[in-house]
Amino acid sequence: MSVNEGDSFTQNGDFHVTQIINNTKTGIWEYNIGTREVKWSPGFYTVLGYEAGEVPSSYDYFFENLLYYEDKAAFLRSINKHAGDAPETIQIRLLTKRSGYRWFESTAKRWDDSGQIKITGSLTDVHDHKLLQLQSTRNDFLFKETIKIAKVGGWEIDVKSMSLTLSREAYDILELQESVKITIEEMISFFEPDYRPAFSKSIDNITKYSQPFDLELLFRTARNNVIWLRAKGLAVIDDFGQCVTVRCIFQNIDYIKKKELEVQNAVNLMSDQNKRLQNFAYIVSHNLRSHTGNLEFMVNLFEQMEENDDRKEIFNHIRSISNSLNTTIEHLSEIVKIQAEIGKERKQLDFEATLKTVLLALESNIKTSGAQIDYDFSLCPDVYYISAYLESIFQNLITNAIKYRHPERKPLIKVRSAKIRQHVYLYFEDNGVGIDLEKHGDAVFGMYKTFHNHPDGKGIGLFMTRNQIEALGGTIDVDSTVDVGTKFTIKLI
Repeated sequence: MSVNEGDSFTQNGDFHVTQIINNTKTGIWEYNIGTREVKWSPGFYTVLGYEAGEVPSSYDYFFENLLYYEDKAAFLRSINKHAGDAPETIQIRLLTKRSGYRWFESTAKRWDDSGQIKITGSLTDVHDHKLLQLQSTRNDFLFKETIKIAKVGGWEIDVKSMSLTLSREAYDILELQESVKITIEEMISFFEPDYRPAFSKSIDNITKYSQPFDLELLFRTARNNVIWLRAKGLAVIDDFGQCVTVRCIFQNIDYIKKKELEVQNAVNLMSDQNKRLQNFAYIVSHNLRSHTGNLEFMVNLFEQMEENDDRKEIFNHIRSISNSLNTTIEHLSEIVKIQAEIGKERKQLDFEATLKTVLLALESNIKTSGAQIDYDFSLCPDVYYISAYLESIFQNLITNAIKYRHPERKPLIKVRSAKIRQHVYLYFEDNGVGIDLEKHGDAVFGMYKTFHNHPDGKGIGLFMTRNQIEALGGTIDVDSTVDVGTKFTIKLI
């Protein structure tokens, strides 16, 4: 029904405040259940953007044309309360004239007017507030989802009490129950030993001097999982510039960090391989040029000689150069073979079993020299490696120790293993003649480099050993003293 003097709210009726309400973004309405008569205040039309009487003021029109279909059930529940119940306020969407659907706050109350059951209600435009609320909720959701995706957790230190507070996300990263309360000292103890001093120093510097920190550290969670964490902290200061609160984050960067380390290892390996390739090219160029030069000289000399004895002697030199050239080519083929075998399947190898296989092959050399081999693999009994490489490393280093033994004592060779920070190490130590590292240090692992006048010294063993170790990403270092002995430290993986 339309609004006129007969059906509009008046100052003498129950809605004498209507004129005040009409000047706000609020409209009021009344519905007589028995007669189905509806009254809308002028403000009711205004909040919907209509002129008074522009649309019919009927329950059916309101319910079917103005009320958004998803809000109908909630609206019906709110108006069907018992008369004694408190009024219920809900948020609904109504179709306005020019702005589409907007959010309104609806409050309805059922009451008895001299035996006639009526429902009185109000509508307040809360659209802008609702949008801010929805945006805030969405932002909060996005923030929480971002925190989850980025694997970030917050924690805070109250400097006065030095108490620690962690967010739920931080507990998740640390794999701790939220009911477990920990101290700063306990949190520091979760970090791997090598990283504790840096983290502890950062906490000390930020609480005392407000120095921020941003660290990448290895952390062992409550479930014994070792992960990379990024720890970043900022100081909150008081009016006197003193740090009162430390606000920090933990971010699980384990996947990213491990990929970064893999890339760096790949770059380092490629760089090492390039260096070895350059060295190999130099060796090929130098050695083959030397042999071919000598061979060419002897052939020319052979052609110039007329006496058979002279030609025979030169021919023997040619044969010797040819044999030497063949040996060189075999050595170069071995170097190429190392690179080709990198792709071979690795498997778990027992150090003791591998060493015993090598010792059996070297049994004659060991007995002849009177060598004693002591070994201890208790700290790291096995390694994931290429079998042929590991046997070659054992054989070359033991053979070298016997070959370059001290003339005044029997060879004593000590072999042991260890595992340090996920890396597997081998240590070979002998009591031989040693190497003058000041004089020959840069050439120890060079091809055809020898440092003693031993008839069997070819200068190829250590070169091959280093290439095999470095081909799989390891390293080999030497420490030696003349007349005392030599120690090789090998990081296999």
